[in-house]
Amino acid sequence: MPGSCSPKNGKYRVIDSSDDETDDQQADSDEEDEEMEAEEMSEESDASIDEEIEDIEDQEDETEEGEEEASGDEFEDDMSDNSAEDSDDENDNNDVEDDSLAADEKEQQIEEEELDEETERIETNTKSKSNDLFSLHLDHDISSDLFESLAAKPPVIRKDRLEWPILGNLQIEIPTTNKTSKPGKKNSQPRSNKKSLLDEVDVFATEGELPTLLSHKTFDFDKCNVKSQLQSNFTFANSANASTHIITPLQAELFSVMNNYQDLFYPNRTLQNGEEIRLLYSLHALNHMLKTRTKILHHNAKLTAAASSNKENAIVPDTYRDQGLVRPKVLILLPFRDSAYRVVNMFVKLLFGEKEEHAKTSGGVINYKRFEEEFTGDSIRFPTHNPKPEDYEKTFAGNTDDTFRIGISFTKKCIKLYTEFYSSDILIASPLGLRMIIGAPGEAERDFDFLASIELLILDQAELFLAQNWDHLLHVFDHLHLQPQSVRSTDFSRVRSWSLNGWARFYRQTLLFTSHELPEFRSLFNSRCANYRGKVRAANPIIDGSIRHVITQIPQVFHKIDVSSIESSFDVRFKYFINEILPQFTGPSMAHCMIYVPSYFDFVRLRNHFKTETMNFVQICEYTKDAKIARARDMFFHSAAHFLLYSERAHFFRRTRIKGIRHLIMYQPPFWPHLYSEMVNLMQDSNQNPRDGLESSMSVTILYTKYDMLQVSAIIGTERAAKMFKSPKTTCMFMTGD
Repeated sequence: MPGSCSPKNGKYRVIDSSDDETDDQQADSDEEDEEMEAEEMSEESDASIDEEIEDIEDQEDETEEGEEEASGDEFEDDMSDNSAEDSDDENDNNDVEDDSLAADEKEQQIEEEELDEETERIETNTKSKSNDLFSLHLDHDISSDLFESLAAKPPVIRKDRLEWPILGNLQIEIPTTNKTSKPGKKNSQPRSNKKSLLDEVDVFATEGELPTLLSHKTFDFDKCNVKSQLQSNFTFANSANASTHIITPLQAELFSVMNNYQDLFYPNRTLQNGEEIRLLYSLHALNHMLKTRTKILHHNAKLTAAASSNKENAIVPDTYRDQGLVRPKVLILLPFRDSAYRVVNMFVKLLFGEKEEHAKTSGGVINYKRFEEEFTGDSIRFPTHNPKPEDYEKTFAGNTDDTFRIGISFTKKCIKLYTEFYSSDILIASPLGLRMIIGAPGEAERDFDFLASIELLILDQAELFLAQNWDHLLHVFDHLHLQPQSVRSTDFSRVRSWSLNGWARFYRQTLLFTSHELPEFRSLFNSRCANYRGKVRAANPIIDGSIRHVITQIPQVFHKIDVSSIESSFDVRFKYFINEILPQFTGPSMAHCMIYVPSYFDFVRLRNHFKTETMNFVQICEYTKDAKIARARDMFFHSAAHFLLYSERAHFFRRTRIKGIRHLIMYQPPFWPHLYSEMVNLMQDSNQNPRDGLESSMSVTILYTKYDMLQVSAIIGTERAAKMFKSPKTTCMFMTGD
């Protein structure tokens, strides 16, 4: 039954929402009218407000252009790794582009486009505002009861499950109090609780609700409150993905969750759907940023109008709190420069549409030439003879440098790249690029205040973060929403009260996209994402697994290792391997034995043991030089080395075809499921040494514990993995091939 899931392993304290009754009553229309009247600080007409907004935008553009010229170079000297000579050349290019932009702005100053009328209507119309989940999510504080539910360990949640055509099975968790409405019941209006003190009314944020499935056939941007300037451009940008409708079925379902401002974990990103997912979260990020900008400018205009009406001493009401402690609102973490290059180009498409190429060359995108030079090129040359696998060539296409960060700000007419972080609206970076700025405790120069007010966090291709260094990503999470160490032109009368209270992490929406599931991803999503509107995870069973792609007829034996805790599993696995598995492969008939090790820490531990025992082995890891790799491969193939220690990251980043493998021991199931079949298929006859005399001796051995459930499921399928884990037997054999 929906909302009646029992606690699992004590991880969550769940309330059965089937017994809940709705105690919160919606304020009547008279109260709403009074609240809206209280928000108005001026009786100026809409026309005069629009004029004020336009003036403010003009002044903001001029101010930001001046700040760009004055401080952009200084920021880059501190933040980038470029040499002084390169910086001088880049600054010259920047000056030329800024000059052309300034001339263009002078010519078109009078003809500047108005603020989007539809967005203005949404901001000023009570009914529209009540339906805009952007405002519902950010405009009100959470109640004290809901805060206690969120801060509890484990948090108090209600669970539910939905089944959608494309995303499949959705596991939903929504923080709740004892006075919550039933799952799925619409409760879109903020809660109003009357206080006895001064008869004031406090309006609290509504609790999260189940996302409503949007159909790609009847998808309406207006009903989703998407900025009109993005709508037609999205149709143009998405034409390669959606041929008959404006949006694909996958995009429609993902946007159903994104636009509901709930956290999302989608572990089925592929090389085929990657671009449509990238375009969709780019749309969501821009829509969020532009709505924030419009709200701030609208309030600025009203405050300016109030000041001109001799109301300088008027107190700014809480309804005008529309900002965070710092300006950056969106953080997009990506693995490579090429990924960032694609995202920025999608921003350009969404904002300029068919005029994107003109915008890149005429000043619509400031510093684009420099951006293109730094974020393209340096691509890997793929061999034409014995080509790499298709997924490898697509993953590592373009610039694969993983040390980058860039700030982006937006005005009415242009996109500004390489803006100083505290003047940026959107930050795009790699985990390593951010960690170099964040630094470590004790370092003299470190900065992380710009992460204090992130409202939207997007992590794309997160499996590549694991291949690079997962600790870098955790380090970034550790420095989100911390109290700033210094104040940078912050108007505290405009800062949202929940941000001042240190509750920003409860308002952050996190979007996590990976190609498969792993415990690290689950842990990140469960423990580091605390959105008060809830979280949604796509959880679908794996039917066959990657074992179906194995073409060699070799027995594959899975050995189950009993462990009591994840902390002890590392030592127990090591002892089991040394005492039970390794002795079986030391004889001459067991030569050409590869030991495949996913974790580098386990690799180092095994390497040290082999050295201590003076065993005949060679090694290849991600840090091994090309010459030593060639020597190790030659020795292993020609029987000069009995064992080959091989790290998974070495194979992931190089995809070397190791020949001569007769026996394969997987110290742990691979983190990437498709690498299982790839490694086993390397044992086919065409890769063997015909003179080694071991034609009849072939085997595959895999060690696993109960904490490797997700990896094993990805290899053999969810149903078979569940049976294998429940079985009292410690070994299970599979035979594949013809």
